[in-house]
Amino acid sequence: MPTDEEPTTTDKDVRLVRLTAGGPMMVQGPVRVETPDGSTVESDRFMVAICTCRRSKTYPLCDTSHRKKRRPTP
Repeated sequence: MPTDEEPTTTDKDVRLVRLTAGGPMMVQGPVRVETPDGSTVESDRFMVAICTCRRSKTYPLCDTSHRKKRRPTP
């Protein structure tokens, strides 16, 4: 049983993150993404595509650049 000091997690608090094969990471929005240089990008969309290939001109958000050239398979 949680104490007054321990926060409880509800379904409302949990964000869905979906990893897609060969594509972006889909995150249930709205989101605020912090980049390695410390800047932030915000999106209020209900589902946000986060670039995982680093080809996007709108990085860290996906612009579907991953569709133009596939990564070599290991």
